[in-house]
Amino acid sequence: MLSADSNKKCRESTMPNQVLDDLAALLNRPVDDLLRSIPQLGDDASRALLEQLLPLMATPSKPPGPSGVDVFSSDDARLRAQILTYHATELMTDRERAQFLGLPNGCRIRERAKILAPEKLECGEDVWIGEGAVLDAQGGLEIGDNTQIGLGVMVWSHTSHRQATSGETGSSRDKIAYRRTSIGSNCFIAGPSVIAPGVTIGDRVIISPLTFVDRDVANDEVLSGPRSLKKLEERVAALEAQLASQKS
Repeated sequence: MLSADSNKKCRESTMPNQVLDDLAALLNRPVDDLLRSIPQLGDDASRALLEQLLPLMATPSKPPGPSGVDVFSSDDARLRAQILTYHATELMTDRERAQFLGLPNGCRIRERAKILAPEKLECGEDVWIGEGAVLDAQGGLEIGDNTQIGLGVMVWSHTSHRQATSGETGSSRDKIAYRRTSIGSNCFIAGPSVIAPGVTIGDRVIISPLTFVDRDVANDEVLSGPRSLKKLEERVAALEAQLASQKS
């Protein structure tokens, strides 16, 4: 945590106060909270990098598109705030990033991980989220205490395939399906696995790497996509051998 002197030093740096105010407004956080969450602002080298990034975070003007029509939608401010929030966490540690994103005590989240609709995420304590993971909470997402989400894991709670096949991408959201996804406590989800929308995973579950989970998983179960496929191939080979012997 920065001292009062450190906060004062940050404000008196070459970084314009207006830029800090704009950043705090975009991220919907007080300036002092921002300074406490990013202690690297007191470091000259890190501050020099931030000085190049912060001007890009100010709300831009809205130039018209090629047709002369304003191309910015009403969602741009919300999306920009989300994008800039993740940019602001690039210089943070795992724990600082988790605190900045509002995750519970003991949680850690690695760089380039993303949470979609974080307001709909119910996250337990001491959860670890690996690099590049995508947690989609748009349809509701629950993660229990002490669970580990591996590198590149994708957890989904919505699907837009019917929207795409109906030719309604970008024009209507009526065919997007939202399904609550739940992951229990003390689970290990190895990456890069994919959890489909609507799946319920129990406690103490282990998901092996490269596994696509499209069914509910019971407590204490070990699920492996590659291993299951190998067993299926072995069974098919045995059946083929049995049929061949019968013909002969």
